[in-house]
Parts: sequence; structure tokens; C-alpha cells
Amino acid sequence: MFGIFMESWVIYKQYCGKGFLPVVFLAALIYLFFTEKDLWKRIVLVYLPLLIQIAFFIPVTRIVFVAAMDEGATYYRFLWMLPMGVIIAYAGCRLFERHRRIGLVIMTAVVVLTGSLVYRSTLITKAENPYHIPQTVVEICDMIAPAKGEPRIRAAFPSELVYFVRQYNTNIMMPFGREMVESQWDYYNAVYEVMEKPETIDTNALIAATRETKCSYVILATGRSMTEDPEKCGLKLLATVGNYRVYEDPEIKKAESK
Repeated sequence: MFGIFMESWVIYKQYCGKGFLPVVFLAALIYLFFTEKDLWKRIVLVYLPLLIQIAFFIPVTRIVFVAAMDEGATYYRFLWMLPMGVIIAYAGCRLFERHRRIGLVIMTAVVVLTGSLVYRSTLITKAENPYHIPQTVVEICDMIAPAKGEPRIRAAFPSELVYFVRQYNTNIMMPFGREMVESQWDYYNAVYEVMEKPETIDTNALIAATRETKCSYVILATGRSMTEDPEKCGLKLLATVGNYRVYEDPEIKKAESK
């Protein structure tokens, strides 16, 4: 049981990150515990978060979660029920409301000590459009998307683009998605096996797999090595968008039109 508790503690620390967020969160909880008088606000902003955290660290909770979900890698999602941002913001507003000078000093100290300019992060890139997804994905999807009232189509995208396609247009389906890209899930998908795993794509095997899954379009990175030219194997090159070539499969399109 102690080992399970320590695993939960490690998950909690990883979830909170390296900053002062958990410290500020606990400070906000304590402040509201002693100052908040409204019963319903106490239940939502104090009692429930405390119960959720206590339940998270109880080994029995993790045992039941793993047994029910058949995996332990997503146990951290239990913490999604903690409204950390809401509690911290509400506690800060109440403090500022009651003691403006003290509240201003404390909130300024919190921002200075725990804040950072997120735009300096290497993980932040400038948005290319209002959708905040690569412009390449927008242009490819606009090119192949079915017209209004027409049935949805299926297209095979490189793994680095699958995250964005469904965000932009749900009328474009894919033979594989995020479940194949994330390493913790060991699923099998014929298109993914041929399209992503080998350094050199077997063109005929890829077309056979995409036709099996009724893909009207196949999108390939221009730098990918292939055994044969897709056009010689029956695909039609529609356009080159950025670093990707968009191919149409006339055989599938013909079957769709019947």
C-alpha cells in the first residue's frame, strides 16, 4: 500500500510541475477554509477539492481505477477534477476585496515568483492563422473536404498532421489517428504500419492498405523515400502544399460516385 501511495505522490508532483502552483493552490484552499462563509462555495471550492486530493492519495482509489480502466497511465486525469485556477483566482479576488494593499502585494509576489513569459518557451510557436493549426493542414483540408451535404471522405495523413485534421474539419476521416501516434498505446493499423514505420515506403503496399480502408486521398511528405512513384501505381497528384504532396485515388473516387 505504501508503494502505491508513493506512486500517487510522484504522479501528483509530475502533474503540478516544477513551479509553485501546488503551494499557491494549497494556500488558497487554506485561506478559503477560514474565510469563506457561503456554504455552497465552501462545498465546491474547499470541501470537494480536499476530498478529491485525499481520495487521489488513498491506495484503494488507485487500485479501483486501474481495475476499472484496465490501465494506470491515465490516473493523473483524476486530478482534472481539481479547479486549481478557479480556486486560486477566487481566493486572490477575495483577499484583494478585503485587504487591498496586502492583497495587491501578495498577488504581485505570486506573479513575480511563479510567473513566466510563456512566449519565450521553445514549445510556443507563432500562430499561422485564427485556428492555431498549421496553415498547411488548412489548405490541404480545404482542398479535399467534401462539399456541404456530401458524405464524409477518408484520407491518410502523415502522423505529424493527424492531431490537427480533426480539429479543423470533422468531415475528413482518417484510417488512423492519435491512438497510433502515442507510444503508450500499442495498437495495430495496416496503413500506419506501411506509411510510418519503414524508412522507405512500399508504394504498392501503401496503396493496397489505403484502398482497403477506402481512403480517397493520400498525403505524403515530400521528403519520404518510396519504392515507386505513386502516380505510376494509380494515384493522381493534385497539388504540392508546403512540404506535402496530395494524391487522389481515382479508384476510390469512382467507387464513391456510384
